[in-house]
Amino acid sequence: MKKVKIYTTSTCMYCKMAKDFFTANNVPFEEYNVGTDIEKRKEMLELTGQMGVPVITVEGETEPVIGFDKPRLVSSLGL
Repeated sequence: MKKVKIYTTSTCMYCKMAKDFFTANNVPFEEYNVGTDIEKRKEMLELTGQMGVPVITVEGETEPVIGFDKPRLVSSLGL
């Protein structure tokens, strides 16, 4: 399974939708709350240049997924 990282905030409904999608499809993921983790917030900003969440990285993909783009995640993860 490809390694998945998701940058989130506590109040983001799209972040919750993405995490629920991963859980429903048995996709393990690492979550970073950029609302409380300043270092991960800086990392996300360097990666995307913006503060919008969720930001999702999938191992082997060159560009992060910004927002909950289900069709792209399905394709990237081979689901």
